[in-house]
Amino acid sequence: MPGVSRRTLLTGAAALGAAASIPAHAAARDRLIINGLGDLGDPNLDALSKVYPGLELNDGGDHFTDRVWADLRASGLDTVNVTLGYVAGPGDPFESTISDIATWDRVVRANPGQLLKVYTGADILEAKRSGRLGVIYGFQNSVQIGAKADRVDLYADLGLRVLQLTYNPANDLGGGSLAGDKGLTDFGREVIERAEQKKVLVDLSHSGTRICLDAAKAARRPISISHTGCRALHDVPRNKTDEELRAVADSGGVVGIYFMPFLTANGRPKAADVVAHIEHAVQVCGEDHVAIGTDGPVTQNDDLDLFRQALRVENEQRRAAGINTPGEDGDDIYTFVIDLRGPTQFHKLAELLAARGHSQARIDKILGRNLLRQYRDVWGA
Repeated sequence: MPGVSRRTLLTGAAALGAAASIPAHAAARDRLIINGLGDLGDPNLDALSKVYPGLELNDGGDHFTDRVWADLRASGLDTVNVTLGYVAGPGDPFESTISDIATWDRVVRANPGQLLKVYTGADILEAKRSGRLGVIYGFQNSVQIGAKADRVDLYADLGLRVLQLTYNPANDLGGGSLAGDKGLTDFGREVIERAEQKKVLVDLSHSGTRICLDAAKAARRPISISHTGCRALHDVPRNKTDEELRAVADSGGVVGIYFMPFLTANGRPKAADVVAHIEHAVQVCGEDHVAIGTDGPVTQNDDLDLFRQALRVENEQRRAAGINTPGEDGDDIYTFVIDLRGPTQFHKLAELLAARGHSQARIDKILGRNLLRQYRDVWGA
């Protein structure tokens, strides 16, 4: 395919997104919506870049497209934790992480009326008040720390607010979900202590069971599992046991439920599966310790055939890197919830929870208030 500009490519798609959208902040009582782990890209462009790697998707250097901006406004999303820096694959972890932080800083500076970099809980409320999107800088691995725990200080000074200890494999801090028997190392304890001193939230998503429980014992501040499911409902390594969920809640932390294939045995989760995992987490942790961390974007996948082609490419890359886990492989899975995608996803989830008898106060907690409390406890008001 020849080079295609993003604006040209999205002319028709933007109209489709606008037709499906709803007025910004249309949820009952204008609730606060925080996504504990999300993506701000356009999955349709991501799919095209995977299937046609030589395709030029020129956007003038902008991170966002017109459609993404429109979908974000329509969704009511107030703040999101985005993944920066090295996660896996080639490249130097430290250099790529510093470069990524610099890139995001440029994006935020270039869009002062739309984006606000979040350092404290007050920034989240300011983002909502001013109609901007709060952006939380988070890592999904810690290998970019190397053997130098004081790099936590550097990253925190550059704006890091959420530090995930491991991705799926083991690292110097302990075991990921593919190495569940490896606990927290002495270096891992040092990193946790350093993170807490710098008011960085420790995240146990993707971790193995043992390191998760070890970290919960070692931590002095609330810890997080920003995006996961409940292993009691579907037994795969990426989901958390009741013991792990309880340990995070006991620390004062919050567990975010994702919109991912790990929610169900067939790998094609639906809204009812998300609700079931939320309800189980509420039963185990209490309503003050459950949230959402979708691990996905607001803009929806439009072309499922293109998505499947891109998924095959991504699965091959993840297998080669040794980071794919049970439940994510195969051509028939969805890395999203088919009936909870697009800009209406948060509002629809709220309606489904209300229909199940959950109070508006509980729904408000799940969709944002619990995360705000946790962030304030760790970062400050």
